[in-house]
Amino acid sequence: MTTATSWNITRCERHRDWNRYLGAVCPDPCDDCTSRPVFELDVPMVVQLKTGLRPLSHNDRFHWRAKAKKIRTIRQQVALHARNARIPAAQHITVTLHYQPSGRSVTDAPNLTATSKPAIDGLVDAGIVPDDTDPHVTERMPVIHPGKGDRRLWIEVEIQP
Repeated sequence: MTTATSWNITRCERHRDWNRYLGAVCPDPCDDCTSRPVFELDVPMVVQLKTGLRPLSHNDRFHWRAKAKKIRTIRQQVALHARNARIPAAQHITVTLHYQPSGRSVTDAPNLTATSKPAIDGLVDAGIVPDDTDPHVTERMPVIHPGKGDRRLWIEVEIQP
């Protein structure tokens, strides 16, 4: 099932951390508050395990054709989800990949960049940004959310002014 969620994110000197305010502006605004739209899109997990699917990793050793098919799947699905979420075109975005593994599996964040790169390419394919170079895209290190629950992989796309 595809989910696409959007909210505003607010930051200023008084609000030192990024704070989420679903569908609204900061409840305690000050003169320095800035609000930006953020979209959350599911990313497909493409590597089959006995216990389910997991994201693509730099440690995977696939034949080049099998790897290309997995990358194409991620890229096409993210582009489709971005179009369906009606993310507006922008000159600059900030992208963060999030992964919630199930159980006690150990994953290191830098390995997940093998999944975030095709996801960002999918955003370019959807026309969100003109290119995936530094002037248009800031990619944050992937975030891993340990704990019990279903596996989930998603990206947050923050539209920069």
